[in-house]
Amino acid sequence: MPHHDVPSHLRGQARRFRRDLTTAERRFWYAVRAHRLDGIAVRRQMPIGGYIADFAVPEYRLIVEIDGEQHGLAAGLARDERRDRALECLGWVTLRFWNQDVLTNLDGVLQTILSHCRSETQP
Repeated sequence: MPHHDVPSHLRGQARRFRRDLTTAERRFWYAVRAHRLDGIAVRRQMPIGGYIADFAVPEYRLIVEIDGEQHGLAAGLARDERRDRALECLGWVTLRFWNQDVLTNLDGVLQTILSHCRSETQP
């Protein structure tokens, strides 16, 4: 989505989110920034379709969400499901990981993302 098509309130919110990463998000970001994940470009707090994705891999139309415990509550699950469906309609796939997964099994999280990206390039 071109920068000028993103509403200014979403740009400002994304900027705040980039500044205020959670511990799990920060750890993930340091592992993937600057093409560290097998040369793949990852963006953080990227506005997409009226939402702000925690992390996005535009080349593969992949969204990576790192969720805290509020996402496990009924309201959070329903909200995430609606959001994932809306983004899927725009051609994006969402992979969700719990904060704890990132903090205790970062290599497994990264392997899952790589596997998804590699499967997208297979004929």
